[in-house]
Amino acid sequence: MSGIRITWGKHSWNINDKGVYTLKGTVAGRNGGWLHMTLRHSYEDDQMGFDRHARPYRAVDALRLEYLLRHLVAEGTPHLLGDSDWVGRAVAYLAGGTNLWLTAPSLRRVAAKALAAAGPGSA
Repeated sequence: MSGIRITWGKHSWNINDKGVYTLKGTVAGRNGGWLHMTLRHSYEDDQMGFDRHARPYRAVDALRLEYLLRHLVAEGTPHLLGDSDWVGRAVAYLAGGTNLWLTAPSLRRVAAKALAAAGPGSA
């Protein structure tokens, strides 16, 4: 896998849509989203649709998740996503907290802490 990103909206071709954010920092709308992946070769792009929970996602949580996914791909460890227990621990760490400014260093710190909290994984 050489790339990964998340977009929001009803249609997968809304590739530049990062969602609509409210003043509270939540992703507005209930149409779900898409996980876009580039597999093995630049011409093997794929996307997987997902539905939203009843509770709106905070923008900060969605951006933290996307950063973690990109980090796993960059480090060559996307196989950890096949371990549901590991994913549960990592995502639980990402959720919540304060809605601070999102910078590359702050995303890097929270991803490192989520990886440490989730442990080595078994996949």
